[in-house]
Amino acid sequence: MIESPMQKAVCLLSGGLDSATSLACARAAGFETYALSFDYGQRHRIELEAAARVAAHLGAAAHQTIRIDLRAFGGSALTADIDVPKGRRTEEMSAGIPVTYVPARNTVFLSIALAWAETLGSADIFLGVNAVDYSGYPDCRPAYIASFEAMANLATRAGVEGISRFRIHTPLIELTKARIIQLGLSLGVDYSLTHSCYDPVEGLACGQCDSCLLRLAGFAEAGAADPLRYAGRG
Repeated sequence: MIESPMQKAVCLLSGGLDSATSLACARAAGFETYALSFDYGQRHRIELEAAARVAAHLGAAAHQTIRIDLRAFGGSALTADIDVPKGRRTEEMSAGIPVTYVPARNTVFLSIALAWAETLGSADIFLGVNAVDYSGYPDCRPAYIASFEAMANLATRAGVEGISRFRIHTPLIELTKARIIQLGLSLGVDYSLTHSCYDPVEGLACGQCDSCLLRLAGFAEAGAADPLRYAGRG
């Protein structure tokens, strides 16, 4: 009996907790995964090493890292000389768009993912956005994802000629950080391979930026130990 080839999916992979879990979801759904990372001038580009580890660990068929210099525009604490907020409460994190928002980042990333997907003959893109724990980013909202998906099917040859209909999968979008961690653990994600910190200290997570605090709170709520090393925590 000849087995049918697996469907391909392009999976955006930053190297963080959410994107690693999203990649694991794509694999669990039966897709052959193609991981896509970006070296965009981010101050925490150590995450790219984590992305390579995660892609190998989760058996991606291929892993590409695309270079785009978003520091040319700046406008974010991740791409300019702007301080990364530290020690904020959850209420502060969700009050308005944070300074760690990178202008149009997900739109740029998804556009390139779309190009690779069309080239691969894939109709599926996975993105680890989440709008529950931290909804300050405008390009993580369900309305944005739906709009991009509609645009993808209007702006591509595959969509216009009816070859395929593109789908943007966001398996984590309605999950809390704790539920994301529990899901990832059930799917075999090794979170010691990931990196979430916006402002690492000598290669270690700072433990005080929004991303670190949300990660730590998520592990605590999930009743699991965070395997990541944090500066000043032994």
